[in-house]
Amino acid sequence: MIQWVKNNDAIGTVNRGVPCESGLCTLCDSSCKGKCETWLSSLKGRKLLYPRNFGQTTSGAWLVSSVGTGYHSLRIQGYAYGAKGITPPLTNNADDCLFTNARIDTEFGTKEKTVCRVPIMTGALGSTFIARNYWESFAVGSALSGIPIVVGENVVGVDKESVLKNGRIEKAPELDRRIETFFRYYDGHGAMIVQMNVEDTRNGVAEYIIDKFGNKVIMELKWGQGAKNIGGEIQVKSIAYAKFLKDRGYLVDPDPYNPIVEAGFEARAVSAFARHSRLGGTELSSVDQVRESFMSSVAYLRKLGFTRITLKTGAYDMEALAMAIRFSADAELDLLTIDGSGGGTGMSPWNMMQHWGIPSVALHSKAYEYCSILQAKGIRPPDLSFAGGFAREDHIFKAIALGAPFSKLVCMGRAPMIPGFLGSNIEGVFKPEKRAQLHGHWESLPPSVLEAGKYPEEIFSGWEPVMEKVGRDEMKNIPYGAIAMYAFADKLACGLQQFMAGARKFSLGEISRDDLISANRETEEVTGITFMTDAKNEEALKVLNS
Repeated sequence: MIQWVKNNDAIGTVNRGVPCESGLCTLCDSSCKGKCETWLSSLKGRKLLYPRNFGQTTSGAWLVSSVGTGYHSLRIQGYAYGAKGITPPLTNNADDCLFTNARIDTEFGTKEKTVCRVPIMTGALGSTFIARNYWESFAVGSALSGIPIVVGENVVGVDKESVLKNGRIEKAPELDRRIETFFRYYDGHGAMIVQMNVEDTRNGVAEYIIDKFGNKVIMELKWGQGAKNIGGEIQVKSIAYAKFLKDRGYLVDPDPYNPIVEAGFEARAVSAFARHSRLGGTELSSVDQVRESFMSSVAYLRKLGFTRITLKTGAYDMEALAMAIRFSADAELDLLTIDGSGGGTGMSPWNMMQHWGIPSVALHSKAYEYCSILQAKGIRPPDLSFAGGFAREDHIFKAIALGAPFSKLVCMGRAPMIPGFLGSNIEGVFKPEKRAQLHGHWESLPPSVLEAGKYPEEIFSGWEPVMEKVGRDEMKNIPYGAIAMYAFADKLACGLQQFMAGARKFSLGEISRDDLISANRETEEVTGITFMTDAKNEEALKVLNS
């Protein structure tokens, strides 16, 4: 078992709970008062890239060896000369080869390109209450940062205000709110992606969106019940709400209409109900049948008028991975997100997250291999987004490099949610009359925030840049969580630029697998990335023997 470090004295961060590889706690609490790296990045932004108390301290790295396989056991290669990817009119002159000139913008898509300022996207933020409660921060923060945000599955189905007649949507206020909030500050960078599962397809989510919002929304198909093999998606404490969901056609566990369960609820022995979606593809029994069904779904969305379609798949077996890649290529999908499924928004069974599926680094390594096979056959592989335990700038570089040249984005699930929690808690202190509406947990600022300042303008490093984007008058409408998310994205962007400059790659498309080295032999075997002292060894011997 690998034990991740809980306390980083150099940058002044500490995990409240047990950390996982991403650096987030295994259980991230929206009321948390700090100070994991992502939490503190939401306030300090790029300043957190450096050790604290400069001028009074020295610092040293502790990660000098790696055990086991994972993204932690990949290291980023450094070079002593050269520069690639400089964009004219800049040149390879040292005065131009500054890390701030490294271009981290990216794009994905087959025929119609979607442009992003930072090569990250959110995970699917669906029907879970935590996604709903902090949506304003997530959506506005994504739009300001220029990154795609994904509305996850079942948003319409669980909305008590939505109206469905004859199995089709007539009114969907929560879905409307989510889409409209993002486009309020959308400036042409990033995207609004709406995901559909079995229930969403039955309910006519695609038809509703094309009629109301048109082609500016990207539709995402989803394989399986979720990114996990199976999993509860929301938990409700009202038996009336549980019956509403049961009437909507969902599996609700335990059955709220069962007299024994009803009696148990009255006696307080039953206190909550879990709502599940159905598994997809249960009626299919061969690869050919899966292909036919998938192509039919894509063709139907195109017939409705959607020109940009994506697919999200999880940590399934190698056959499923190959199908996802090949079918996405043949259907000319715009993006394929491949999720190592290590986290989520709270309702995935714990031991399933621990023991199910192919972990991220192995899954993503095979994705590269399979895309390479297609490319060698003259078939254009789909653009890829890798997901599964990412939260830092080194994660972005490693994931882009591991899947290069096919990987265009890194999908972050839990990490971008933390700025939303933190900002809402802080805003609730300054605006107590809105605290309940903001879902803020604090009545006063904790010492961890007061270290940054007493007022919003000094607490958030992203305050001035956001104000410059939206204008002084509009700042009153910007959620503090969105400002925190902007600072977090800025820290990732700056850190990524620094890694790129060190690797002498000044545009994202220049990053390659050669920019990674394996820190142990097991990782070399799994990923195909050369062991660190073998990399460039032939070139070294030429220098010595010349």
